[in-house]
Amino acid sequence: MGEELAISLKNVSKCYKRYGRPVDKLKEVLLPGKNYAAEFWALRDVNLEIPKGETVGIIGQNGSGKSTLLQIIAGTLTPTTGDVLVNGRVSALLELGSGFNPEFTGRQNVFFNGRILGLSQEEIENKFDEIVAFADIGEFLDQPVKTYSSGMFVRLAFSVAINANPDILIVDEALAVGDIFFQQKCFKFLEKLREKGTAILLVSHDNQAILKLCDHAVILQHGQLTHSGQPSEIVPKYIELYYSQHTEESAPTILSQINTIAEMGIDYITDIPEGFVQPENFICEFPNKNRYGSMIGLINGISISGIDGKIKKIFEVGEEFILSVKISSHQVEICPLNIGFQIRDRLGQMIVGTNTCMLSLIINQGKFGQPLICQFQTKLPIYPQQYTIQVAVAEYEHDAKVIYDWIDNATVIDVISNSRLKQSGICFPDIVVANV
Repeated sequence: MGEELAISLKNVSKCYKRYGRPVDKLKEVLLPGKNYAAEFWALRDVNLEIPKGETVGIIGQNGSGKSTLLQIIAGTLTPTTGDVLVNGRVSALLELGSGFNPEFTGRQNVFFNGRILGLSQEEIENKFDEIVAFADIGEFLDQPVKTYSSGMFVRLAFSVAINANPDILIVDEALAVGDIFFQQKCFKFLEKLREKGTAILLVSHDNQAILKLCDHAVILQHGQLTHSGQPSEIVPKYIELYYSQHTEESAPTILSQINTIAEMGIDYITDIPEGFVQPENFICEFPNKNRYGSMIGLINGISISGIDGKIKKIFEVGEEFILSVKISSHQVEICPLNIGFQIRDRLGQMIVGTNTCMLSLIINQGKFGQPLICQFQTKLPIYPQQYTIQVAVAEYEHDAKVIYDWIDNATVIDVISNSRLKQSGICFPDIVVANV
Protein backbone atom coordinates (compact mmCIF):
# COMPACT_ATOMS: atom_id res chain seq x y z
CA MET A 1 0.00 0.00 0.00
CA GLY A 2 1.31 3.46 -0.89
CA GLU A 3 2.35 5.63 1.98
CA GLU A 4 -0.09 8.29 0.75
CA LEU A 5 -3.09 6.04 1.51
CA ALA A 6 -4.71 5.90 4.92
CA ILE A 7 -7.21 3.13 4.10
CA SER A 8 -7.38 0.58 1.31
CA LEU A 9 -10.23 -1.91 0.90
CA LYS A 10 -10.14 -4.55 -1.83
CA ASN A 11 -13.14 -6.79 -2.53
CA VAL A 12 -14.22 -6.67 1.11
CA SER A 13 -17.30 -8.75 1.95
CA LYS A 14 -18.97 -9.73 5.22
CA CYS A 15 -21.36 -12.66 5.53
CA TYR A 16 -23.49 -13.55 8.55
CA LYS A 17 -25.21 -16.87 9.08
CA ARG A 18 -28.83 -16.83 10.15
CA TYR A 19 -30.31 -19.92 11.75
CA GLY A 20 -34.02 -20.61 11.86
CA ARG A 21 -33.67 -22.41 15.22
CA PRO A 22 -30.90 -22.54 17.84
CA VAL A 23 -30.63 -26.32 17.36
CA ASP A 24 -29.64 -25.80 13.71
CA LYS A 25 -26.37 -24.22 14.79
CA LEU A 26 -25.62 -27.25 16.99
CA LYS A 27 -26.43 -29.58 14.08
CA GLU A 28 -23.97 -27.74 11.87
CA VAL A 29 -21.22 -28.24 14.49
CA LEU A 30 -21.99 -31.93 15.00
CA LEU A 31 -22.55 -32.71 11.32
CA PRO A 32 -19.67 -31.12 9.38
CA GLY A 33 -20.34 -30.53 5.73
CA LYS A 34 -24.02 -29.78 6.16
CA ASN A 35 -25.31 -26.22 6.10
CA TYR A 36 -28.37 -25.35 8.17
CA ALA A 37 -28.02 -21.57 7.90
CA ALA A 38 -29.20 -18.92 5.48
CA GLU A 39 -26.47 -16.53 4.39
CA PHE A 40 -26.86 -12.79 4.77
CA TRP A 41 -24.25 -10.64 3.06
CA ALA A 42 -23.95 -7.34 4.93
CA LEU A 43 -21.19 -6.23 2.54
CA ARG A 44 -20.37 -7.38 -0.99
CA ASP A 45 -17.11 -6.67 -2.83
CA VAL A 46 -16.47 -3.18 -1.47
CA ASN A 47 -13.46 -1.40 -2.98
CA LEU A 48 -12.39 1.91 -1.49
CA GLU A 49 -9.19 3.92 -1.14
CA ILE A 50 -8.91 6.92 1.17
CA PRO A 51 -5.79 9.13 0.95
CA LYS A 52 -4.29 10.70 4.04
CA GLY A 53 -5.90 13.99 4.97
CA GLU A 54 -9.10 13.32 3.03
CA THR A 55 -12.58 13.37 4.56
CA VAL A 56 -14.96 10.80 3.09
CA GLY A 57 -18.69 10.70 3.76
CA ILE A 58 -20.60 7.41 3.67
CA ILE A 59 -24.29 7.76 2.88
CA GLY A 60 -26.92 5.05 2.95
CA GLN A 61 -30.21 4.06 4.49
CA ASN A 62 -30.42 2.04 7.67
CA GLY A 63 -29.33 -1.53 7.02
CA SER A 64 -27.19 -0.66 4.01
CA GLY A 65 -23.96 -1.89 5.68
CA LYS A 66 -22.42 1.41 6.84
CA SER A 67 -21.77 0.39 10.44
CA THR A 68 -20.44 -3.02 9.37
CA LEU A 69 -17.97 -1.33 7.03
CA LEU A 70 -16.77 1.05 9.75
CA GLN A 71 -16.32 -1.78 12.24
CA ILE A 72 -14.18 -3.69 9.73
CA ILE A 73 -11.99 -0.63 9.16
CA ALA A 74 -11.74 -0.07 12.92
CA GLY A 75 -10.68 -3.68 13.42
CA THR A 76 -13.58 -4.76 15.60
CA LEU A 77 -14.96 -7.03 12.86
CA THR A 78 -13.16 -9.41 10.52
CA PRO A 79 -14.25 -9.49 6.87
CA THR A 80 -15.36 -12.80 5.38
CA THR A 81 -13.36 -12.12 2.23
CA GLY A 82 -11.16 -9.35 0.91
CA ASP A 83 -8.18 -7.30 2.07
CA VAL A 84 -8.22 -4.41 4.54
CA LEU A 85 -5.12 -2.27 4.95
CA VAL A 86 -5.08 0.56 7.49
CA ASN A 87 -2.09 2.88 7.74
CA GLY A 88 -1.94 4.59 11.14
CA ARG A 89 -3.67 4.87 14.50
CA VAL A 90 -7.46 4.57 14.31
CA SER A 91 -9.80 6.38 16.65
CA ALA A 92 -13.45 5.41 16.25
CA LEU A 93 -16.79 6.64 17.56
CA LEU A 94 -18.97 3.77 16.41
CA GLU A 95 -21.65 3.34 19.06
CA LEU A 96 -22.73 5.46 21.97
CA GLY A 97 -21.05 3.76 24.91
CA SER A 98 -18.49 1.60 23.14
CA GLY A 99 -15.20 1.60 25.04
CA PHE A 100 -16.74 3.13 28.20
CA ASN A 101 -17.58 1.37 31.46
CA PRO A 102 -20.90 2.76 32.78
CA GLU A 103 -19.85 2.09 36.38
CA PHE A 104 -16.66 4.17 36.06
CA THR A 105 -16.60 7.91 36.51
CA GLY A 106 -15.94 10.22 33.59
CA ARG A 107 -12.39 10.75 34.82
CA GLN A 108 -11.74 7.00 35.05
CA ASN A 109 -13.21 6.43 31.60
CA VAL A 110 -10.94 9.05 30.06
CA PHE A 111 -7.94 6.94 31.13
CA PHE A 112 -9.68 3.63 30.41
CA ASN A 113 -10.78 4.61 26.89
CA GLY A 114 -7.54 6.42 26.17
CA ARG A 115 -5.55 3.26 26.81
CA ILE A 116 -7.90 1.31 24.51
CA LEU A 117 -7.19 3.87 21.79
CA GLY A 118 -3.46 3.27 22.19
CA LEU A 119 -2.39 6.23 24.33
CA SER A 120 0.13 5.74 27.11
CA GLN A 121 -0.62 6.79 30.69
CA GLU A 122 1.73 9.73 30.30
CA GLU A 123 0.07 10.88 27.04
CA ILE A 124 -3.37 10.78 28.66
CA GLU A 125 -2.16 12.79 31.65
CA ASN A 126 -0.62 15.40 29.35
CA LYS A 127 -3.86 15.72 27.36
CA PHE A 128 -6.28 15.35 30.26
CA ASP A 129 -6.99 19.07 30.68
CA GLU A 130 -7.65 19.48 26.94
CA ILE A 131 -10.02 16.51 26.94
CA VAL A 132 -11.99 17.79 29.93
CA ALA A 133 -12.13 21.34 28.54
CA PHE A 134 -13.50 20.18 25.18
CA ALA A 135 -16.06 17.82 26.76
CA ASP A 136 -17.30 20.62 29.05
CA ILE A 137 -19.23 18.36 31.44
CA GLY A 138 -18.26 20.29 34.58
CA GLU A 139 -18.80 18.66 37.95
CA PHE A 140 -20.11 15.46 36.34
CA LEU A 141 -16.54 14.46 35.51
CA ASP A 142 -16.32 12.53 38.79
CA GLN A 143 -19.77 10.94 38.52
CA PRO A 144 -20.46 7.47 37.00
CA VAL A 145 -21.14 7.82 33.30
CA LYS A 146 -24.33 5.78 33.68
CA THR A 147 -25.81 8.97 35.16
CA TYR A 148 -24.89 11.03 32.06
CA SER A 149 -27.32 12.22 29.45
CA SER A 150 -26.66 11.05 25.89
CA GLY A 151 -25.33 14.52 25.05
CA MET A 152 -22.85 14.51 27.94
CA PHE A 153 -21.78 11.00 27.08
CA VAL A 154 -21.01 11.75 23.42
CA ARG A 155 -19.18 14.97 24.34
CA LEU A 156 -16.78 13.04 26.55
CA ALA A 157 -16.38 10.17 24.09
CA PHE A 158 -15.77 12.52 21.17
CA SER A 159 -13.28 14.55 23.18
CA VAL A 160 -11.22 11.46 24.03
CA ALA A 161 -11.33 10.21 20.43
CA ILE A 162 -10.12 13.42 18.80
CA ASN A 163 -7.38 13.96 21.37
CA ALA A 164 -5.90 10.51 20.77
CA ASN A 165 -3.78 11.95 17.92
CA PRO A 166 -5.51 9.70 15.37
CA ASP A 167 -4.22 9.21 11.86
CA ILE A 168 -7.71 8.00 10.99
CA LEU A 169 -10.89 9.22 12.72
CA ILE A 170 -14.14 7.28 12.24
CA VAL A 171 -17.39 8.98 13.25
CA ASP A 172 -20.69 7.10 12.98
CA GLU A 173 -23.62 9.50 13.56
CA ALA A 174 -22.13 10.58 16.90
CA LEU A 175 -22.54 14.30 16.21
CA ALA A 176 -26.29 13.93 15.85
CA VAL A 177 -26.55 13.54 19.65
CA GLY A 178 -24.93 16.83 20.67
CA ASP A 179 -26.56 20.24 20.75
CA ILE A 180 -25.90 22.91 18.11
CA PHE A 181 -23.05 24.54 20.08
CA PHE A 182 -21.23 21.24 20.51
CA GLN A 183 -21.76 20.35 16.84
CA GLN A 184 -20.25 23.66 15.72
CA LYS A 185 -17.26 23.07 18.01
CA CYS A 186 -16.82 19.56 16.59
CA PHE A 187 -16.98 20.76 12.99
CA LYS A 188 -14.25 23.32 13.68
CA PHE A 189 -12.06 20.67 15.29
CA LEU A 190 -12.64 18.26 12.41
CA GLU A 191 -11.45 20.93 10.00
CA LYS A 192 -8.27 21.34 12.09
CA LEU A 193 -7.68 17.59 11.97
CA ARG A 194 -8.07 17.66 8.18
CA GLU A 195 -5.45 20.39 7.95
CA LYS A 196 -3.08 18.24 10.04
CA GLY A 197 -3.47 15.33 7.58
CA THR A 198 -5.93 13.15 9.52
CA ALA A 199 -8.14 10.99 7.33
CA ILE A 200 -11.77 11.21 8.47
CA LEU A 201 -14.53 8.72 7.71
CA LEU A 202 -17.93 10.24 8.43
CA VAL A 203 -21.30 8.49 8.43
CA SER A 204 -24.22 10.87 8.69
CA HIS A 205 -27.82 11.31 7.59
CA ASP A 206 -27.19 15.06 7.67
CA ASN A 207 -26.62 15.88 4.00
CA GLN A 208 -25.47 19.41 4.84
CA ALA A 209 -22.69 18.00 7.05
CA ILE A 210 -21.55 15.74 4.19
CA LEU A 211 -21.50 18.72 1.81
CA LYS A 212 -19.68 20.98 4.26
CA LEU A 213 -17.04 18.61 5.63
CA CYS A 214 -16.29 15.97 3.00
CA ASP A 215 -13.91 15.95 0.05
CA HIS A 216 -15.44 12.75 -1.31
CA ALA A 217 -18.63 10.77 -0.73
CA VAL A 218 -19.92 7.26 -1.45
CA ILE A 219 -23.32 5.57 -1.35
CA LEU A 220 -23.85 2.13 0.15
CA GLN A 221 -26.93 0.17 -0.94
CA HIS A 222 -27.68 -3.33 0.28
CA GLY A 223 -24.04 -3.84 1.18
CA GLN A 224 -22.62 -2.64 -2.14
CA LEU A 225 -20.78 0.58 -2.92
CA THR A 226 -22.91 1.84 -5.81
CA HIS A 227 -21.81 5.46 -6.29
CA SER A 228 -18.65 7.44 -5.61
CA GLY A 229 -17.73 11.04 -6.36
CA GLN A 230 -17.88 14.65 -5.23
CA PRO A 231 -20.35 15.35 -2.38
CA SER A 232 -22.19 17.88 -4.57
CA GLU A 233 -22.92 15.02 -7.01
CA ILE A 234 -23.46 12.18 -4.55
CA VAL A 235 -25.91 13.90 -2.15
CA PRO A 236 -28.46 14.66 -4.92
CA LYS A 237 -28.03 11.12 -6.23
CA TYR A 238 -28.78 9.71 -2.77
CA ILE A 239 -31.89 11.89 -2.51
CA GLU A 240 -32.98 10.59 -5.91
CA LEU A 241 -32.46 6.97 -4.85
CA TYR A 242 -34.29 7.53 -1.57
CA TYR A 243 -37.37 9.10 -3.14
CA SER A 244 -37.46 6.66 -6.06
CA GLN A 245 -38.37 3.94 -3.55
CA HIS A 246 -41.58 5.78 -2.72
CA THR A 247 -42.84 6.45 -6.23
CA GLU A 248 -45.32 3.59 -6.10
CA GLU A 249 -47.01 4.86 -2.97
CA SER A 250 -50.49 6.20 -3.57
CA ALA A 251 -50.82 9.96 -3.32
CA PRO A 252 -53.64 11.40 -1.19
CA THR A 253 -56.61 12.69 -3.18
CA ILE A 254 -58.31 15.98 -2.49
CA LEU A 255 -61.75 14.35 -2.59
CA SER A 256 -61.09 12.57 0.70
CA GLN A 257 -59.39 15.55 2.31
CA ILE A 258 -61.55 18.59 1.52
CA ASN A 259 -62.57 19.08 5.15
CA THR A 260 -59.03 18.55 6.42
CA ILE A 261 -57.60 21.11 4.01
CA ALA A 262 -60.29 23.62 4.91
CA GLU A 263 -59.43 23.22 8.59
CA MET A 264 -55.78 23.92 7.80
CA GLY A 265 -56.62 27.48 6.76
CA ILE A 266 -55.17 27.09 3.26
CA ASP A 267 -55.59 29.97 0.80
CA TYR A 268 -57.16 28.96 -2.52
CA ILE A 269 -55.81 30.56 -5.71
CA THR A 270 -58.83 31.02 -8.00
CA ASP A 271 -57.64 33.33 -10.81
CA ILE A 272 -54.45 34.99 -12.03
CA PRO A 273 -53.23 36.77 -8.88
CA GLU A 274 -52.40 40.44 -8.86
CA GLY A 275 -48.74 41.03 -9.59
CA PHE A 276 -48.33 37.95 -11.82
CA VAL A 277 -45.54 38.54 -14.36
CA GLN A 278 -45.93 36.86 -17.74
CA PRO A 279 -42.57 35.18 -18.51
CA GLU A 280 -40.97 36.00 -21.85
CA ASN A 281 -39.84 32.43 -22.42
CA PHE A 282 -39.41 29.03 -20.76
CA ILE A 283 -36.58 26.52 -20.56
CA CYS A 284 -38.29 23.32 -21.64
CA GLU A 285 -35.35 20.91 -22.04
CA PHE A 286 -33.12 19.76 -19.22
CA PRO A 287 -30.26 17.70 -20.69
CA ASN A 288 -27.75 16.00 -18.43
CA LYS A 289 -29.68 16.88 -15.29
CA ASN A 290 -30.50 14.68 -12.33
CA ARG A 291 -34.20 14.18 -12.80
CA TYR A 292 -36.42 11.64 -11.12
CA GLY A 293 -39.92 10.95 -9.87
CA SER A 294 -42.98 8.89 -10.74
CA MET A 295 -44.26 11.42 -13.30
CA ILE A 296 -41.20 12.83 -15.05
CA GLY A 297 -42.38 15.49 -17.48
CA LEU A 298 -44.99 16.94 -15.15
CA ILE A 299 -42.74 20.01 -15.06
CA ASN A 300 -42.54 21.02 -18.71
CA GLY A 301 -40.77 24.36 -18.37
CA ILE A 302 -39.20 26.88 -16.03
CA SER A 303 -38.41 30.56 -16.44
CA ILE A 304 -36.20 32.88 -14.41
CA SER A 305 -36.78 36.55 -15.00
CA GLY A 306 -36.81 40.03 -13.54
CA ILE A 307 -39.93 42.02 -12.78
CA ASP A 308 -40.35 42.81 -16.50
CA GLY A 309 -40.69 39.13 -17.39
CA LYS A 310 -37.52 39.09 -19.49
CA ILE A 311 -35.24 36.07 -19.11
CA LYS A 312 -32.38 36.81 -16.75
CA LYS A 313 -29.41 34.91 -15.37
CA ILE A 314 -27.48 37.66 -13.56
CA PHE A 315 -28.95 39.45 -10.54
CA GLU A 316 -27.61 42.05 -8.18
CA VAL A 317 -27.72 41.45 -4.43
CA GLY A 318 -31.25 42.20 -3.23
CA GLU A 319 -32.75 42.35 -6.72
CA GLU A 320 -36.23 41.00 -7.51
CA PHE A 321 -36.14 37.37 -8.64
CA ILE A 322 -39.05 35.60 -10.35
CA LEU A 323 -39.15 31.83 -10.88
CA SER A 324 -42.04 30.47 -12.95
CA VAL A 325 -42.69 26.72 -13.05
CA LYS A 326 -44.93 25.45 -15.84
CA ILE A 327 -46.95 22.32 -15.00
CA SER A 328 -48.52 20.17 -17.71
CA SER A 329 -51.99 18.65 -17.50
CA HIS A 330 -52.22 15.87 -14.93
CA GLN A 331 -54.53 13.49 -13.12
CA VAL A 332 -57.03 15.02 -10.74
CA GLU A 333 -56.31 12.20 -8.29
CA ILE A 334 -52.82 13.52 -7.47
CA CYS A 335 -54.09 16.99 -6.60
CA PRO A 336 -53.44 19.23 -4.82
CA LEU A 337 -49.87 19.57 -6.07
CA ASN A 338 -46.98 20.66 -3.89
CA ILE A 339 -44.73 22.81 -6.11
CA GLY A 340 -41.43 24.13 -4.77
CA PHE A 341 -37.86 25.24 -5.43
CA GLN A 342 -34.46 25.44 -3.78
CA ILE A 343 -31.46 27.71 -4.31
CA ARG A 344 -28.13 26.02 -3.53
CA ASP A 345 -24.59 27.35 -3.33
CA ARG A 346 -21.50 25.92 -5.02
CA LEU A 347 -21.13 23.26 -2.29
CA GLY A 348 -24.70 22.09 -2.81
CA GLN A 349 -25.90 23.54 0.49
CA MET A 350 -29.45 24.85 0.41
CA ILE A 351 -29.56 28.62 0.91
CA VAL A 352 -33.31 29.08 0.55
CA GLY A 353 -36.25 26.92 -0.40
CA THR A 354 -40.02 26.80 -0.10
CA ASN A 355 -43.09 25.17 -1.63
CA THR A 356 -46.83 25.69 -1.91
CA CYS A 357 -47.51 23.34 1.00
CA MET A 358 -45.21 25.30 3.33
CA LEU A 359 -46.91 28.50 2.14
CA SER A 360 -50.40 26.94 2.63
CA LEU A 361 -51.40 27.69 -0.98
CA ILE A 362 -53.52 25.49 -3.22
CA ILE A 363 -55.07 25.82 -6.66
CA ASN A 364 -58.89 26.07 -6.86
CA GLN A 365 -60.44 22.60 -6.83
CA GLY A 366 -62.28 23.37 -10.06
CA LYS A 367 -58.93 23.69 -11.87
CA PHE A 368 -57.38 20.46 -10.64
CA GLY A 369 -55.68 18.57 -13.47
CA GLN A 370 -55.36 21.60 -15.75
CA PRO A 371 -52.03 23.05 -16.97
CA LEU A 372 -50.79 25.89 -14.78
CA ILE A 373 -47.90 28.22 -14.04
CA CYS A 374 -46.75 28.49 -10.43
CA GLN A 375 -44.74 31.66 -9.91
CA PHE A 376 -42.45 32.46 -6.97
CA GLN A 377 -41.43 36.09 -6.48
CA THR A 378 -38.78 37.11 -3.99
CA LYS A 379 -35.62 39.15 -3.58
CA LEU A 380 -32.09 37.77 -3.46
CA PRO A 381 -30.38 39.12 -0.32
CA ILE A 382 -27.61 36.54 -0.68
CA TYR A 383 -23.85 36.66 -1.03
CA PRO A 384 -22.49 37.26 -4.56
CA GLN A 385 -21.58 33.96 -6.19
CA GLN A 386 -23.05 31.34 -8.52
CA TYR A 387 -26.10 29.34 -7.43
CA THR A 388 -28.07 26.40 -8.85
CA ILE A 389 -31.86 26.16 -8.95
CA GLN A 390 -33.79 22.99 -8.12
CA VAL A 391 -37.52 22.64 -8.88
CA ALA A 392 -39.90 19.87 -7.86
CA VAL A 393 -43.51 18.71 -7.66
CA ALA A 394 -44.55 16.32 -4.91
CA GLU A 395 -47.53 15.17 -2.87
CA TYR A 396 -49.17 17.84 -0.74
CA GLU A 397 -47.48 16.95 2.55
CA HIS A 398 -44.87 18.78 4.64
CA ASP A 399 -42.75 15.62 4.81
CA ALA A 400 -43.56 14.49 1.26
CA LYS A 401 -42.22 11.08 0.31
CA VAL A 402 -43.99 10.77 -3.04
CA ILE A 403 -42.07 12.81 -5.62
CA TYR A 404 -43.74 13.32 -8.99
CA ASP A 405 -41.02 15.28 -10.77
CA TRP A 406 -37.72 16.61 -9.36
CA ILE A 407 -35.13 18.44 -11.47
CA ASP A 408 -31.75 18.94 -9.84
CA ASN A 409 -29.59 21.77 -11.15
CA ALA A 410 -32.33 22.88 -13.53
CA THR A 411 -30.46 26.10 -14.22
CA VAL A 412 -27.81 28.47 -12.84
CA ILE A 413 -27.94 32.10 -11.74
CA ASP A 414 -25.17 34.54 -10.84
CA VAL A 415 -25.58 37.01 -8.00
CA ILE A 416 -23.24 40.00 -8.24
CA SER A 417 -22.58 43.22 -6.36
CA ASN A 418 -21.81 46.55 -8.00
CA SER A 419 -20.71 48.12 -4.75
CA ARG A 420 -18.38 47.28 -1.88
CA LEU A 421 -19.68 44.32 0.12
CA LYS A 422 -20.87 45.22 3.59
CA GLN A 423 -22.12 41.78 4.65
CA SER A 424 -21.58 38.07 4.03
CA GLY A 425 -23.98 35.13 4.00
CA ILE A 426 -27.59 36.27 3.90
CA CYS A 427 -27.56 40.03 3.26
CA PHE A 428 -30.15 41.89 5.34
CA PRO A 429 -31.08 45.36 4.09
CA ASP A 430 -31.28 48.51 6.22
CA ILE A 431 -29.13 47.33 9.13
CA VAL A 432 -28.85 50.16 11.63
CA VAL A 433 -25.83 50.57 13.91
CA ALA A 434 -26.38 52.75 16.96
CA ASN A 435 -23.67 54.20 19.19
CA VAL A 436 -24.44 54.49 22.88
